[in-house]
Amino acid sequence: MGRKIGMWLYSNGGGEKIQKKIIKKLKERDIDTVADINLRYAVAKNGHIFHNKLKVDALDLFFSYNAGEQTQYQVFLYQALNRVMPMINTYDAFSLTEDKFQTSFLLRQHGVATPSFKLCHRDDGHELKKIIKKWDKMVYKPTDGWGGVGLTKIESEATLDTLLPFLNQMDLRFFYVEKFVKYDNTDFRVDIVDGEFVGCYGRKASGTDWRTNVTSGGSVFMREPNDDIINLAKKAAKICGTDIAGVDIIYDLEREEYVVLEVNGIPAFATPEQEKMGLNFNDKKVELIVDMIDRKTKK
Repeated sequence: MGRKIGMWLYSNGGGEKIQKKIIKKLKERDIDTVADINLRYAVAKNGHIFHNKLKVDALDLFFSYNAGEQTQYQVFLYQALNRVMPMINTYDAFSLTEDKFQTSFLLRQHGVATPSFKLCHRDDGHELKKIIKKWDKMVYKPTDGWGGVGLTKIESEATLDTLLPFLNQMDLRFFYVEKFVKYDNTDFRVDIVDGEFVGCYGRKASGTDWRTNVTSGGSVFMREPNDDIINLAKKAAKICGTDIAGVDIIYDLEREEYVVLEVNGIPAFATPEQEKMGLNFNDKKVELIVDMIDRKTKK
């Protein structure tokens, strides 16, 4: 009996074209694909998870690659499926990289440099005031945000006093803050698949913002990484257990070292516009993903 996998890949930004390439490459290896399995429309009953009458848990692997449309229901089923079948990325890797504190904590445990950070109980405003006096500037980050959404730069105790009532209204249980790193307002986004370096590009913050995320106004530019950056990205991806990762790295001008800002478990492929700029890693990324699916589904 032939192999069959399920896939849920984003469709915007050239995603549909990428999906067709992956499906074609898999077909060449006698692996069939059921595309567009959005677990939002799945039902779990009697020990199985069904999507349009398809028994998802009977597939050989599920490839989930859509960052912008995840709901709690989908993630709940993602976790259940990962208990009984191979996933890319695994649920553990997905949930870890969705949480900035858990990621930074684990990276630091394994000797990877990250910005200095603190996790405080929501009622511990006194501790936050001690931190701002020590660090001078810090960044509040939602632990589960993406694309730079919700990041708030805190530059003084007065700013903190203004922010705290707002955060309390959001019914947060804890606050995660990082020391603001002095850097040149650019970063490296390094793509890693199955432990291999795929490609890299740079992102630059706009003149009115300090965030490099494209969704926050940052822009993409061509950038070559050195061996230190590539090895750091590979190490961070391995520590997080990710099959696929986009590792964001900046150079700390004060500590004079590269630090990992974030490990993204669903890094986007280069868009058609970015490919025209010269970002040509999509084919290599597709090939490595297909190789990995082939290996993980061998019976």
